[in-house]
Amino acid sequence: MKFGHEEHARITAAIREAEQATSGEIFCVFAHRVSHHADVVLAWAAGLALTVPLLLIPFGFNPSWLPGFSAGWTAAHLAATEITVGLTLAAYAAVQLFVFALVCLLGCIPAVRRGMTPRTLRAGRCRRAAMSQFLAHGLHVTENRTGVLIFASEFDHHVEIIADEGIHRAVEADVWIDAVEAMARHLKADRAAEGYEAAIARCGQVLARHFPPAPRDRNELPDRLVEI
Repeated sequence: MKFGHEEHARITAAIREAEQATSGEIFCVFAHRVSHHADVVLAWAAGLALTVPLLLIPFGFNPSWLPGFSAGWTAAHLAATEITVGLTLAAYAAVQLFVFALVCLLGCIPAVRRGMTPRTLRAGRCRRAAMSQFLAHGLHVTENRTGVLIFASEFDHHVEIIADEGIHRAVEADVWIDAVEAMARHLKADRAAEGYEAAIARCGQVLARHFPPAPRDRNELPDRLVEI
């Protein structure tokens, strides 16, 4: 998902239009990803590598199932038994290695990796990334603490809206649900610019009701979309 010059210009225009009716500040960030979630893929790979071979035991797993692990002719004496045990352990380790490598390879596919990562974990990491951007761009230092961040993560399919302290005192948190849902619908249809325009318009309406323009209102934050 990419934003060209035209899309950036449209989002800038939407922010300026929304801010004409309010003293609040709107800032937008689009993250292509907030984390590679490599730890999740490794956890899945390790867990399945440990459990899959165990699930084969009730089916009579033995080294002959794997190419190159057949013991061939056997003899009924202690040495042959030791060889069989060694081959079984080696085959068990080979299955573990195969499962681990296969899961890691599958985890390289974005859709699979996203499915491996629990929704709550993705949401938590997006929340932390959004808060980091909120602080990095100074939304917390506006004069009346009326900054609003509209944040979306492409990989995680997650939208986050963070409002500053001054807004929280006057507005219920659930008023942003409409903006989040509108943006998510557009993002799902691969219309990111329209999604930001819809979310900006709805956030602007909320801010206009509670924070009308001040007599000496000034623009405290850049009216633009930041891509990370």
